[in-house]
Parts: sequence; structure tokens; C-alpha cells
Amino acid sequence: MYAVIASGGKQYRVAEGDTLSVERLGASEGDVVNLAPVLVVDGSTVLATASELAGVTVTAKVVGSVKGPKVIGFTYKNKSNNRRRWGHRQAYDSVEITGITKG
Repeated sequence: MYAVIASGGKQYRVAEGDTLSVERLGASEGDVVNLAPVLVVDGSTVLATASELAGVTVTAKVVGSVKGPKVIGFTYKNKSNNRRRWGHRQAYDSVEITGITKG
């Protein structure tokens, strides 16, 4: 069985036992969070409508926090000595999917 969940404006395909990095959830390490399912596939059965997904829960445990790859940017304006170099690393929470249950 697998599910497609929505978190942080993105969708992820997950199965029980998977570990993935999602945008910050505001939970501390070791907390259990519920993620919103968008689609659940169990063999030949597909649950996709809002009424079918009302009883479905996807639970995950926050394993820790990680940082993404560094993005380096550079802005430049011609003939005005205007240059700026900047960098960014996005912060993520690493979560482990503990269960997908149909209600």
C-alpha cells in the first residue's frame, strides 16, 4: 500500500517505513505528526475523493532536521559597480512514515 501526501505545497509518494525530507513542520524531534493524504492505493483499490479519504490517516515520526543543498546567487548591474553575491540553504525536517491506515 502506498499514499500520496501533501506537505509544504509539494506532493510525495510514500509507503510505510519510508524516510523523506519535507519543509519545516514546526514539530520537534521525536514528535508524531499526521500528514494530509491526497491519494491512497491499496492493490487494486484507489481512494481519491474527499469522502473516501476522510477516514485515512498517514502518520509520521520526526527523525531530525536537515539542510538542503547550497544555492549561490549573484546579482550584477552594468556600469554602476553594483554586485552582490548571496547564498541560501533551505531547512527541512526528516520524517519517517510509521503508518498508513484506512478508516
